[in-house]
Amino acid sequence: MVAWEMEFQHRHKSFQLRCPASGALELYVDGCLRKRRPAGARTPQYVWTNIELDFEEHHYVEARYWAEDARLQVTVNGSAIFDGAAGAGDGMTVEV
Repeated sequence: MVAWEMEFQHRHKSFQLRCPASGALELYVDGCLRKRRPAGARTPQYVWTNIELDFEEHHYVEARYWAEDARLQVTVNGSAIFDGAAGAGDGMTVEV
């Protein structure tokens, strides 16, 4: 069972953020789990990955989740692409 999930595109890569019933924060790239942070006392939960899109063009994708108020923030190379209620940005397309 999944509490919420959010999918977005950045260039030719597909990203998915999921929060299963365990409360963990998971980051998938093209369907592959890249990072998982279990629920705990520290907030926000934080996952990140560094991907190479084109030759030597690296992009740093980060997600922070505050479970107490269900707030999710997603950044690409430090620029916020989403900041709001978890799951509310489902299906968005990102070009940074």
